[in-house]
Amino acid sequence: MSATSFAPSVNSSLKRICVFCGSKHGARPGYTDSARSLAQTLVKHKIGLVYGGGTVGLMGEIARGVQSGLGAHAVLGVIPEALAPREISSELIGDTKIVNDMHERKAMMARNADGFIAMPGGLGTLEELLEVMTWQQLGFHAKPIGLLNTEGFYDPLLAFFKHCIDEGFLNVSHQNVVVSADPEQLVQQMMEWQPPASNVLADAKQRQAAIGEDIAQGAQHDAGS
Repeated sequence: MSATSFAPSVNSSLKRICVFCGSKHGARPGYTDSARSLAQTLVKHKIGLVYGGGTVGLMGEIARGVQSGLGAHAVLGVIPEALAPREISSELIGDTKIVNDMHERKAMMARNADGFIAMPGGLGTLEELLEVMTWQQLGFHAKPIGLLNTEGFYDPLLAFFKHCIDEGFLNVSHQNVVVSADPEQLVQQMMEWQPPASNVLADAKQRQAAIGEDIAQGAQHDAGS
């Protein structure tokens, strides 16, 4: 498939998925295998990729896989200028946008994605995941969030969420994430996911005041879709 021929699936609400993942490969070969498998799943369902723009580690693996199957126009990478020398090799993958800072990066990624998947990664991956979970909890977006729980990587985090629930700091309904170790199963469940009726703030001005114009535009799009 040529780079100019990518057309998102018309049979799914997920035209593009934002994937959060590490700029390293991690300690286990299974993490790399899982990234490649997720790329194949996205290609199979004609779902484009939005990601952090790096060409190294798991980021590079999934971006190359989606580009190989769907073309460069199916991949949108967003990276802050300060990180570009560290996370972009001489290779460029897809449409790479270099932005001023992390806030602008996350706003652009969220605005251009119909859902989010967190693969194994470090603090940056966790920060991105928890932020979109918080936005969903507060009703600022109605997009599915998935954890690709490769080799039980996210088991400790899921245990922490349960601890928060047990201690009265988190409602069960707010742990509204899809979890699977299998990329195909994860994407299928995300395509079937339905947000709670009260999940999206009805007033666009509320969204804009709470999370900024860029994110609010994406949330407004969700509410109208």
